[in-house]
Amino acid sequence: MPGRRVGKVKVQHHILEGLERYLKEIESWDVVETIIPGRIVRQNRGKGTNGIFLKYPTLTGYKVLYKNGTSVQEVFVVCSDKKTFEKLFREKFG
Repeated sequence: MPGRRVGKVKVQHHILEGLERYLKEIESWDVVETIIPGRIVRQNRGKGTNGIFLKYPTLTGYKVLYKNGTSVQEVFVVCSDKKTFEKLFREKFG
């Protein structure tokens, strides 16, 4: 099933509850070209820390994780300037 676009977000999978507000913020940054939410993985362990986390740079941008309860969703962000993206992310989300 091909994905659909909503602004800069290419939706191929469901989006975890609460992630959308983070995506709207990230989408507003000029350096961001495309946001691709990935699969949702359910974890059996305890709740852990909720929120959005910068994981590591990729060839085209960054991998980000969103944690909500016992579910985790990967998000891939394609950006034109990784350093600027990382700076904006850390300023906004810690």
